[in-house]
Amino acid sequence: MPESRRRKKPASATPSTGSSVSSSGALPTPNPRWWAPVMVALMVVGLVWIVVFYITQQAYPVPGIGLWNLGIGFAIAMVGFLMTTRWR
Repeated sequence: MPESRRRKKPASATPSTGSSVSSSGALPTPNPRWWAPVMVALMVVGLVWIVVFYITQQAYPVPGIGLWNLGIGFAIAMVGFLMTTRWR
């Protein structure tokens, strides 16, 4: 049985290095120095907020808003997790 001919790949003008370079050719800018500490701090503060809420039998960190303390804690932690998607 005859084999089919292999297609030749067109020669590219610039060799591919496999790095994450945008179509414009510019490398992505790094994050500021404060990005990683703020990201980790938000995740930890959100976790501590939720833990305090459960340990104090739903009385603190903000008395009077009840289960909204869970929403606040999760929202703080979620902002930290969303920051991880932009971290370079």
